[in-house]
Amino acid sequence: VQLQASGGGLVQTGGSLRLSCTASGRAPISYSVGWFRQAPGKEREFVAAITKSGRMTDYTNSVKGRFTISRGNAKSTVILRMNSLKPEDTAIYYCAAAVRDMISQSELWYNYWGQGTQVTVSS
Repeated sequence: VQLQASGGGLVQTGGSLRLSCTASGRAPISYSVGWFRQAPGKEREFVAAITKSGRMTDYTNSVKGRFTISRGNAKSTVILRMNSLKPEDTAIYYCAAAVRDMISQSELWYNYWGQGTQVTVSS
């Protein structure tokens, strides 16, 4: 599975962005999917995840209430809606897919990774 993250950009504090994770050929993403981010000089960290069915989601505490992960209607895309963005959200955002249909905050759980998309939030 080849994944592609897109939708990043430059926004002001309080702004919103919509990130998309799409599989190659727009194939259905029949896996659980996670979003991770890596800020300059920091370790990559978990942001959010969703199961294959979309019934279960998980978020890191710092984004709860601001970010929403969901599956697109066509099942070929996983969306991360980011509202009330803060400068500390600035990072490269990556999506990843796991064969086993469970949620994990650990990078080791995920089998496939896409190239990242840059999110920059100006103060």
